[in-house]
Amino acid sequence: MNTSYLTFTDEVKDALANNKPIVALETTIISHGMPYPQNIEMAKKVEQIIRDNGAVPATIGIMDGKIKIGLNEQELEAFATTANVEKVSRRDFPYILSSGKIGATTVAATMIGAALAGIEVFATGGIGGVHREGEVTMDVSADLTELAQTNVAVVCAGVKSILDIGRTLEYLETHGVPVVGFKTSEFPSFYARESGYGVDFRLDEAAEVAAMLRTKWELGLAGGAIIANPVPAESAMDHNEIEGVIQQALAEAKDQNVTGKKVTPFLLARIKQLTEGRSLETNIALVYHNAQTAAQVAVALKK
Repeated sequence: MNTSYLTFTDEVKDALANNKPIVALETTIISHGMPYPQNIEMAKKVEQIIRDNGAVPATIGIMDGKIKIGLNEQELEAFATTANVEKVSRRDFPYILSSGKIGATTVAATMIGAALAGIEVFATGGIGGVHREGEVTMDVSADLTELAQTNVAVVCAGVKSILDIGRTLEYLETHGVPVVGFKTSEFPSFYARESGYGVDFRLDEAAEVAAMLRTKWELGLAGGAIIANPVPAESAMDHNEIEGVIQQALAEAKDQNVTGKKVTPFLLARIKQLTEGRSLETNIALVYHNAQTAAQVAVALKK
């Protein structure tokens, strides 16, 4: 892709020119992952957490035929309030850019934008993966193929817990994507700190993560890495409780024939209803925690 499609905020432009640590952020979590006004409050606070930890935030989204690397306050507000913002993955770039539509970047699309801009670390909530019953539907997120080919480390609280965690980890292993547990030996399951699955390696310091990433990329081993960062204990939900809620929401989605891109927003909204808002509080807490960890890794990568 031609980098002439990129535009930068002054803050990000300065950071790139002066080799400062930068953390990429997605816009799908703003437009599709949370309701207003929590989404705009979250977006602003995440950026501030990254600054407070010594890095520069670069929230990525598509507007006016450009991939914006960093958004100003008005642009953030637009992603938080505009109805029918398109959800953008790898396949959608040509259409959204050429049509001039507003597009919120998924994990895969944010990784592409970050890599084009020379940004190596990205903080999100949870990545996409293999959907439950994926062996029937063939519903596998493009996030996974992007992780196999694009050199960006993704700090997350695991995969979205509505997915098939075991199959997702098998897919990542097949494609050579390292799954690093940050201060944990167990892969987190988004709302909960445990999943019953292990990680490939446990690392307890940001400097260790940075050294691993640098070694990977210096070897010419293309692709990203998962830095699995469990939600803080005080904000975590009980694994068995949230699993029961997810099973109910999945059954309702099936009954209502909700498919494709509509599945995740439907499930997140229904889980929020069924948990009386607790799932949203946990979601916000884990995003803040991931932003902090990502900033520490980005700083360590520049040392």
